[in-house]
Amino acid sequence: MDPISGNKNPIMNDLSAYEAQRAATKSILVMVTVLGLVVGLAGGVLGSMLVAPWYQQNVLKQNAGTGGGQQIILGEESAIISAVEKVNPAVVSIVISKDLPKYEQFGSPFGDFFFAVPSGGVEKQQIGAGSGFIISSDGMIVTNKHVASDPEAEYTVITKDNQKYTAKILATDPFNDLAIVKIEVQGLPVVTLGDSDKIKLGQRVIAIGNALGQFQNTITTGVVSGIGRTVTASGAAQTEKLSEVIQTDAAINPGNSGGPLVNLSGEVIGVNTAVSLQGQLIGFAIPVDQAKKVIDDVKTFGKVRRPFLGVRYTSVTETMARLNDLKVDHGALIVKGDASEPAVVPGSPAYASGLREGDIILEMDGKNITLEDHLADILRSYNPGDGVILKVFRDGSERMISVTLGEAS
Repeated sequence: MDPISGNKNPIMNDLSAYEAQRAATKSILVMVTVLGLVVGLAGGVLGSMLVAPWYQQNVLKQNAGTGGGQQIILGEESAIISAVEKVNPAVVSIVISKDLPKYEQFGSPFGDFFFAVPSGGVEKQQIGAGSGFIISSDGMIVTNKHVASDPEAEYTVITKDNQKYTAKILATDPFNDLAIVKIEVQGLPVVTLGDSDKIKLGQRVIAIGNALGQFQNTITTGVVSGIGRTVTASGAAQTEKLSEVIQTDAAINPGNSGGPLVNLSGEVIGVNTAVSLQGQLIGFAIPVDQAKKVIDDVKTFGKVRRPFLGVRYTSVTETMARLNDLKVDHGALIVKGDASEPAVVPGSPAYASGLREGDIILEMDGKNITLEDHLADILRSYNPGDGVILKVFRDGSERMISVTLGEAS
């Protein structure tokens, strides 16, 4: 359920949408879709041919008196072009293939129904597509975890100059929709990573990716529509809560997953990951600062390292506090699940520090634990081996407990 709207699965990642599209192509009726797409594209081109001359002759001419409006338009256009030229050579398409059973398609002579039956044997079939961007000249690429989630699939990276390389999954982030894949080639162009903490609402951004799994290095533009969003993304049999994501109205289409969100300086500030299926032009990108930690871990340790505390908890709300006569109205209440889900994991850092069921963790290193800042969200900024001080409410009083974080397996 979406935590804001209450609607089921309002956010869906690109891979599931692409798989749905691939299933549709099993039908001869896909010809109608393709023809519709061609007509739509032709209409867009014709519209540009008709509108652009009028715009140039009238709007820009009207602005020519002061020069201000035209300079703004041309200045922004030049910045977008410059940013694209800087980043685009390092943006790649990722094709996912797998050996699957062969099917033979049959239909009625009147074309009113179709069906498929196994024909025996297997053949390599494309099952998905995504995007990525090169972060090292020797072939390290950032993409989404949901793009590179199948260890039995084959991944082919297609560079901007249409060269194809077999890719290997180096690591996936256990707590975020990020992955690092590698191709064996030298001298590749790389992106420049920006600072996602400095982005502002309303600033112009560019999304680049393999739109619909067919149109490589497609460019769309928009603005930063929201900062620090929390969404639940689902698709391809995966559901994942994403925190602190960037919202944008730059069009993010199926196949764009893993591609970069770029500022006008040509710096990557986000990793495109999900889109709302209920709204219009509501897409989300993981801040690049989260990706930087993943990149550093993989380069240094060969894997993504995440801190581990070892408690099962529920967030305290004002309503919960009132109904249960709690003395605090925020924090993480340590609770057990079923018999296989203890409140505190035996042998964990929490267990060693003396945390127990019923404790309410109020703060970590002075940071309040609230509905907006969950314990798991705060933990993201730490590394295994870091020492933290927890403020804990127990038996009517507060106490400070020191914990050395472990590493999530």
